[in-house]
Amino acid sequence: MPGTIHPLILCGGAGTRLWPASRDSLPKQFLKLIGPLSTLQETVKRVADPALFARPIVITHRDYRFLAREQLDEIGVEAEIVLEPTRRDSGPAVAAASQLIAGSDPKGLVLVLAADHVVRKPELFVAAVRMARTAAEAGHIVTFGLKPDHAATGYGYIQPGPMIPGAEPTHAVEAFVEKPDATTAERYVGQGYLWNSGNFLFRADIFLSEYAAFEPASAEAVARAVENARTDLGFRLLDREAFAQATQKSVDYAVMEKTRRAAVIPADYGWSDLGSWNAVWALCERDAEENAARGEVVLVDARGNMVASEEKLAALLGVENLIVIVEDDAVLVAHRDRAEDLKRLVERLRKAGKTEADAHSRVHRPWGSYQNLDLGERFRVKRITVKPGGRLSLQKHARRAEHWVVVRGTARVTIGDDVRMVQENESVYVPIGGVHRLENPGKSPIELIEVQTGSYFGEDDIVRLDDDYRRDSGD
Repeated sequence: MPGTIHPLILCGGAGTRLWPASRDSLPKQFLKLIGPLSTLQETVKRVADPALFARPIVITHRDYRFLAREQLDEIGVEAEIVLEPTRRDSGPAVAAASQLIAGSDPKGLVLVLAADHVVRKPELFVAAVRMARTAAEAGHIVTFGLKPDHAATGYGYIQPGPMIPGAEPTHAVEAFVEKPDATTAERYVGQGYLWNSGNFLFRADIFLSEYAAFEPASAEAVARAVENARTDLGFRLLDREAFAQATQKSVDYAVMEKTRRAAVIPADYGWSDLGSWNAVWALCERDAEENAARGEVVLVDARGNMVASEEKLAALLGVENLIVIVEDDAVLVAHRDRAEDLKRLVERLRKAGKTEADAHSRVHRPWGSYQNLDLGERFRVKRITVKPGGRLSLQKHARRAEHWVVVRGTARVTIGDDVRMVQENESVYVPIGGVHRLENPGKSPIELIEVQTGSYFGEDDIVRLDDDYRRDSGD
């Protein structure tokens, strides 16, 4: 019905400023950095009230489709998942989802939210959405401007203009300004500027009209991508060729800095974009010495540190204001004053050809996950977890054999024409070129240790003969 609020959750960012926990293969919106839920799950839960919100749309990159669905299933929330075949920034993503919404509800309100933000006061967030509704229904593109609690240099700022009559407390936007230096940020805060949250509320038809006016070629490409989209395994996949023609540009640059319809509502609902480890530290519970610690951590004569180590013991002695993040395959040690420079470090790792810059040792797949444990000249060792009902593709390898040892649960194993159940403490051998499949028919996850032997162990040495998940390469 007209006026319905359609949540649109952008879930495609890489989040390299939280390396090594967040990487391109598993970005921060899927991580449980603050509490028991990921920021994607928290964002979806904030807009789950059917009395106010329609069924949400989650738009994400094709690589994250199964991870997004799994996280929604964990919290029992249904959403339409729209897949970008290539990354084109937020402008085309928002335009595509807005067009989908406009197809059934042209004047429906679209609430654009980033999946990697934190809101500590969700009731105030909902109140701000309700207050912004009047201006949005009147044709304004409303952004939520957060009241600064310090002179941050990592955010863009908004200069509010006059109040919009009949839509109080929404203001016209006087100007959008880029991330300032420290002195300018102090001045902005003193003059009543607001942080630019990058979250919006607008009518679908209004946004599409403005986008077409400022980005006509991109709008046409997005329209074709939506028109030629197909449904696959319950996902809506935008047309690859058409979407690739859209201009890679954010909503701010494509529309908000050009439109005369921009409006801002001042808000204060405990917002953070989790843009750095300092932001995580600020949101975590801290001890009497201002240390935030998660996992296996021991601190002695230490103050003001951010430490996370889930599986290995991390011990700090006599240090202050450090970031120490321990992962299976990488360790970060940095001063908290340099948290905003982490992108430079990740770029250095990429230039050095370090795969750890973007990929975790634990790789998530639609059927479960695997973790690389050891790699030698003629062998590779993995730990494989298959979730209940999960089934790997029917496949073969040209350059490696595999030895599987079941360490938990019961696996159904296919090798050629032989199908057998393999119990805990039992093993099987898959020869080079042997057609095989692994699946979990039970109700609990199963775990295996896989030892590969041969001359090559890349994931591209997989020939798929049948795949439930219709993937292109890798497993």
